[in-house]
Amino acid sequence: MNRTVAPLLLTLVALAAVAPLRGQGQPAAEAPQPPVTFRAEVNYVEVDARVFDAQGQFVAGLSEGDFEVLEDGKPQKVTVFSLVNIPVERAERPLFAAAPIEPDVQSNTRGYDGRVYLIVLDDLHTHPLRTVRVRQAAREFIERFVGANDVAAVVHTSGRGDAGQEFTSNPRLLLAAVDKFSGRKLRSATLERLDMEYMTRNQRQQGERVDDPASFERGHQARSALQTVKNLADFMAGVRGRRKAMVLFSEGIDYDITDPFTNQDATMIMDATRDVIAAATRANVAIYGVDARGLASAGDESITVGAFPDDRSLGIDSSSLQNEVRLGQDSLRVLSDETGGFAVVNQNDLRSAFRRLVDDNSSYYVLGYYPANDRRDGRFRRIDVRVARPGMTVRARRGYVAPRGRAPADTRMTLPGGAPSELRDAMSSPIPVSSLPVSVNAVAFKGPRPNAVIALSILLDGRDLALVEKNGVLVNDIDVVATAVNYQGKMFPGDRSTVNLQLKPDTAARVRAAGFRVLTQIALPPGRYQLRVAASEANGKRAGSVLYDLDVPDFDRERFSMSGLAITSISSSVAPSARQNYPLNDLLPGPLSTLREFPVGDELAIFTEVYDNTAATPHKVDISAVLKADAGPTVFQTSEERDSSELQGRAGGYGFAARIPLGDVAPGLYLLRVEAASRVGNQPPVAREVLFRVVPRPAP
Repeated sequence: MNRTVAPLLLTLVALAAVAPLRGQGQPAAEAPQPPVTFRAEVNYVEVDARVFDAQGQFVAGLSEGDFEVLEDGKPQKVTVFSLVNIPVERAERPLFAAAPIEPDVQSNTRGYDGRVYLIVLDDLHTHPLRTVRVRQAAREFIERFVGANDVAAVVHTSGRGDAGQEFTSNPRLLLAAVDKFSGRKLRSATLERLDMEYMTRNQRQQGERVDDPASFERGHQARSALQTVKNLADFMAGVRGRRKAMVLFSEGIDYDITDPFTNQDATMIMDATRDVIAAATRANVAIYGVDARGLASAGDESITVGAFPDDRSLGIDSSSLQNEVRLGQDSLRVLSDETGGFAVVNQNDLRSAFRRLVDDNSSYYVLGYYPANDRRDGRFRRIDVRVARPGMTVRARRGYVAPRGRAPADTRMTLPGGAPSELRDAMSSPIPVSSLPVSVNAVAFKGPRPNAVIALSILLDGRDLALVEKNGVLVNDIDVVATAVNYQGKMFPGDRSTVNLQLKPDTAARVRAAGFRVLTQIALPPGRYQLRVAASEANGKRAGSVLYDLDVPDFDRERFSMSGLAITSISSSVAPSARQNYPLNDLLPGPLSTLREFPVGDELAIFTEVYDNTAATPHKVDISAVLKADAGPTVFQTSEERDSSELQGRAGGYGFAARIPLGDVAPGLYLLRVEAASRVGNQPPVAREVLFRVVPRPAP
């Protein structure tokens, strides 16, 4: 069992943060998007370039030979070249549904073809009274501009892991993380000095300086926020093949760095800012600073001021409040401009800025190279990207800062038993890796206290598995690993399975057609988790990973609850399966399915459990299953009445199973809803919903 795992994003930020002392749509791509990979090589440089014609339109269709990349004036050999052209996709939902139905299967089978957003909420530099503005701005960005094919994460600079969200495509989870945001910016330095001036007015000499009593804490929070941003950039350095956008919602760092003699942290903050820019440029992370105040002023602060002192030499007046705003916005401009993004300041029209941001990260060329100058001297290396066609303009980052000192140690996840390098890469990547297609379904059931049992179905696409003939059979070694991390950063490692495939030709043909499945389980206490599942093959040296957000209810404490919904089908049973301590052997007639497309003529089998902790009072429970078509009509339904006496002396719940024939069901989109309602007390019903598609029967 693996017990050493790489820290996830929120764990990294929580450990790094120092505790305070006090859509716009794009045209569909004409070719598949280049793959996203994860590999931590410190001497690899990746730069993205946007090319525009004389009318300011993005130019597609250029080839590698059209580009020249120079570092400090010297041509570099481009080893990686691709065009990224990403549409903004929206989640599919039935016509009768008010919102998209969250998928219960996560997959990398279509390859990763979206944008990567790090949404950083700088609570350390947002006034509490402006909390709502930041929430509204961040929610608008997620709801309108983050596509279904994108991944995003939410991080708070104060290190609140319980309020953040790991990388996901689930907008509900992203919005929930945003709604937990609360500004905790220190009171204005001008107001602090004003109070100090009033308290010491009769004790000071005329013209004697009045210092900010919160200066130490103010500098501490500035360094903490910058360290968080730097760590996030470092964390994303291994992701290749995509531009990575950090959307930094902040009022900026308003610490006065122009007077290092009076402000003791000024030099350290300037150094920390340079470190952020160095880390972001090395990792090819573009920072977009967003000040949600709009046409900013110091109105929220100045409204509390009765009068400023008559002694103007103290520098305590309305202009000093405005200077704080300017300092904060200047810090956002510097971070954004130097990393290839842009700052959104003094703008009420955030929507237009967000459209421009999405456009920035939707169409571009990726050029990667290993620099001829590989010295680790910490110096700035200027990058020039040129296009050998007249009338075209190239926009790319200006350069990067070379690393300093010794190369860092290998920080990839440690797996037991000499796990292959590609599996470690896949498990360590902050976003899904799709070199080996993998699909995952996770279903939570009540288990021995205090844990739930999570049944896992992991399906590997078999079409491209590198099966090698040996002694009359086709062989390959498959490694599969799954682990879970809760949002307090605690790791729950699962077993690593190695399956030695030795397939006869007819079984190999089934694997080619339907894939190969690993069925296993992991025990987890109630909480919010992200499952990280990865698989690799020995022959092809390929690996793939999937990130799966999972809420595990407290089945022992909730008065009325339901397990996940387990589904299998006749077509799902075709794929050969390896079972590793699989908990649903006697509850489903076939293996837990990761398919959500079923052919006409197939038959589904479903199973769920309803947990009723009010069984001491005799009552009835109604359980039903309904299948609705996209347009709304019901095409299947069944129901049962259960009695609380069934649970006397039992640790489980009401087991509910049904079979749903698809012989007379027309191709299209369908919603399966299983609901349970108790007739005692005022218990709201509980339900599970699964969206799937029925497709025409394959030709014989």
